[in-house]
Amino acid sequence: MFETSEALAQAMAAAASNKKGRDIVLMDMRQVTLSTDYFIVCSGNTVTQTRAIADEIEDRLKEAGVEIGHKEGYREGEWILLDYGDCVAHVFTRDSREYYALEQLWGDAILTPYEDD
Repeated sequence: MFETSEALAQAMAAAASNKKGRDIVLMDMRQVTLSTDYFIVCSGNTVTQTRAIADEIEDRLKEAGVEIGHKEGYREGEWILLDYGDCVAHVFTRDSREYYALEQLWGDAILTPYEDD
């Protein structure tokens, strides 16, 4: 388990990075919405890669004792949403990420690019 939602968000971002997720961003949603603390947004080059990223996040968190609350979009793979309550991962293909533009839609959120340690 993770002590804070920020630690959970960092673990999700690290898992995405393990599968070569691109442009990983943590969006601090705490001042923007009551529904979640963080969005983790990243891109994959292909549908196969977005699924691999989503699988890695799910596997890593399950190993840590964190069960997923809700998952959407896996079959199509263009926009996969993994809802863990305090943190929600959005794994996009590049075109879908540009189209839905979550970073602009939720422009009041504080954005922090993820960087491997």
